[in-house]
Amino acid sequence: QVQLMESGGGLVQPGGSLRLSCVASGRIFTIHDMAWYRQAPGKERELVAVMTRIGSTAYTDSVKGRFTISRDNAKNAVYLQMDSLKPEDTAVYYCNGNIAVAPLRRDVYWGQGTQVTVSS
Repeated sequence: QVQLMESGGGLVQPGGSLRLSCVASGRIFTIHDMAWYRQAPGKERELVAVMTRIGSTAYTDSVKGRFTISRDNAKNAVYLQMDSLKPEDTAVYYCNGNIAVAPLRRDVYWGQGTQVTVSS
């Protein structure tokens, strides 16, 4: 019913920037929180940044001041601008959405993930 599609990953040198995009499609009534998670090899998936529908944001400490989450509600999209990238940011990044397909039918959806590699 609902799909999240990420794009924008790739290989970048330390200190560089990338912008991830995620677009939700399908039968959507309302999109509530949207977030980005990441999972590095051998580590658990962690929340990177989250943004509510009205624009409140929160970030994990390791990315504060370097990453910026934004969204376009008209396009059902969420973005993650990543600046001053470090090798420890290398991970698969996943888009996450808390989405209602009807007034009382809310669920959590995940994208397929996009690889971000920070290396010289």
